[in-house]
Amino acid sequence: MHYSSAQASPRKPNHMSTSPQILAWITCDSVYVDPATGKHTLLGIFSNLRANEFPVTHPRMIWFLSFSDLTLGSHQLKISIGIPLSDEQPRVIIDRSFDSPGPHHRINLINDIHRLKFEKPGNYSILIEIDDQVVLASTFPITQID
Repeated sequence: MHYSSAQASPRKPNHMSTSPQILAWITCDSVYVDPATGKHTLLGIFSNLRANEFPVTHPRMIWFLSFSDLTLGSHQLKISIGIPLSDEQPRVIIDRSFDSPGPHHRINLINDIHRLKFEKPGNYSILIEIDDQVVLASTFPITQID
């Protein structure tokens, strides 16, 4: 019998993605961070708003975000909201900087939003960007109660 030996190609190192990965985007009433453990407890999770009349102003909400694969250093988070195909430009709700200790760490950001006004009901679009790179495009329904 004759055996041929195949040349093994050298293995390329396995690199993590350099693009930020969003692990969670949750809207809630409050976030409690345990000072002893650092654990986050999210209270009053919701995925839409309802109102009797418009315009309506929501008094306070938290947009909790969790990311991974962020390079070491300072980053910029921007969150915009708007109605798709509308003449109005999306509104920037959050524009803040934050630091990352490196790509192997998860980053949890608590974004406290006060007095967010909605002029009319609709399926609002949410755009989340890190360093001008879109990491999530989602929707947030605002409905009128009959």
